[in-house]
Amino acid sequence: MLEPSVIALIDGDDINGLLRVVDGLCEGRRWDDLLDLADRCEDATERGKQLWPIAAHIDYRIALEASPEFAGGVLIPESGRFSLGPLTEVAASTHTWDELAPYIDTPQVAAYVAQERVLRGEDLTGDDAAHPELLGLPLHLEEWEPVYPLATYTASEVEVAEPWAAQAPVTETSPARADEVSEGEITDALLDLVQPWVAESNGAARSVVVDGTASGAAGLLSVGGLRMGQIEPADVLQLLAWAAASGGAYGRRRGAAFGRSTAWYTAALLSSLDPPAHPDELIGAMSEMRWFRWDEGAPEKGWVLRIAVEDPDEGWAAAIAATDLIEEDED
Repeated sequence: MLEPSVIALIDGDDINGLLRVVDGLCEGRRWDDLLDLADRCEDATERGKQLWPIAAHIDYRIALEASPEFAGGVLIPESGRFSLGPLTEVAASTHTWDELAPYIDTPQVAAYVAQERVLRGEDLTGDDAAHPELLGLPLHLEEWEPVYPLATYTASEVEVAEPWAAQAPVTETSPARADEVSEGEITDALLDLVQPWVAESNGAARSVVVDGTASGAAGLLSVGGLRMGQIEPADVLQLLAWAAASGGAYGRRRGAAFGRSTAWYTAALLSSLDPPAHPDELIGAMSEMRWFRWDEGAPEKGWVLRIAVEDPDEGWAAAIAATDLIEEDED
């Protein structure tokens, strides 16, 4: 039961005081009292109090720190909209699938939690409760997949790993002539990878499809020089998944499971496959394409995604240039 002093903090709209209460209840593992506090804060919000951040923070802390029955209980669709990341990723970062699964009622939530655990090394092949049909991904990591960058959550922040796969060196390249063509499905998929960078952060992104080569596609997006280096399919998936999972400088993180799903979807489209693609078909088709990372030969700040791909048999290529940080001109 909550003390009268806590009720007074709610009535006084005291967010800082309530945050200290939340810390104390978490330290004492008083999960029932935390849920009671969250309910009272939500009720107070309906009365005009600005306490929704406390209720959201409580859900986050329960997903991160509580015993599985409590953590699983806060994993509902749309939960964690105001948290550092999706609660499915938060909970899965500190709980196993077997711990959480009995307390998850929604197939969509189960699918995302399962994939987060797969990314952390669990093999859930054959577990129908993981609903693999919803994301179209295997319930294990394929041997040819990369190590995906994951997030580590604490009570007040999230630390995100950067891509670390070995990358081929880039060399100065002269852009080939290329004519841009209209391929909305491909350009939209590329831009969807970094949607929070543009919508929620101070970023920008462009993508193109051309009749021509990868250097021609990247050349249309470059405003300076052009350097390119060929990379392997696993490196491509790692970069695509890292970008799709992130929220950019200021946006909300979308989660590693979302990143893997989006990377596979985008890679399938770029490899002329209909998503969702079977793993063997995907790696086979990706291996027939030529993939590149590229830059403009100048230092860059923030997170940057610059990838190009070409189909040597069909004679078309695509590229994306995205950053989560636009430097504003100083007066």
